[in-house]
Amino acid sequence: MHGLINRSIQCFLVDTYGGAVWGEVVQTAGLGFDNFEAMLSYDPDITEAVILAAMGVLGRPREVLLEDLGTYLVSHPNLEALRRLLRFGGVSFSDFLDSLEDLPERGRLALPEIDLPCLSLTDQGNGVLELSTSIMIPGVGHVIVGLLRAMADDYGALVLLDHAGTAGGQEVIAIQLLDQSYTQGKAFDLAMRAPAR
Repeated sequence: MHGLINRSIQCFLVDTYGGAVWGEVVQTAGLGFDNFEAMLSYDPDITEAVILAAMGVLGRPREVLLEDLGTYLVSHPNLEALRRLLRFGGVSFSDFLDSLEDLPERGRLALPEIDLPCLSLTDQGNGVLELSTSIMIPGVGHVIVGLLRAMADDYGALVLLDHAGTAGGQEVIAIQLLDQSYTQGKAFDLAMRAPAR
């Protein structure tokens, strides 16, 4: 597992629940170290141990914890760069959804060794879509639900999202796009503004 993924889980837990909780997770998971290095690779069992430890320490179900992680990845101020990368997917939320299948390749442009889940979007008609994702870690679909929920808010779209279970070795997310312009989305410019002097 790429260290950036593990580091993201660590940052989510520290930023959301504090360093003391992260310390408990480290101890419960038996990591033997305090911080993940973003550019190293780790055994997937370590990632699983951290998720299980966080569930136990926080008393939260896996799906809730992972959905919160997905929301954090888009909405936390420390991760503005990821939000910007995702917003390059299109002008509207519908455009963004259409660009999701390209996301793993775009990620590999920045980090060639990163392994992101493969995504496949199917239009069911009448604003109903189905997004299938390969299972990189059990429950990755819940991370994507949280990410999609935050991105819908970012675009100002009204969307119903539901983790629809597993089929054919993939996790499935049901998406119902009710209104693309429900509220005014967050401001987004293609060009980043220079910091004020």
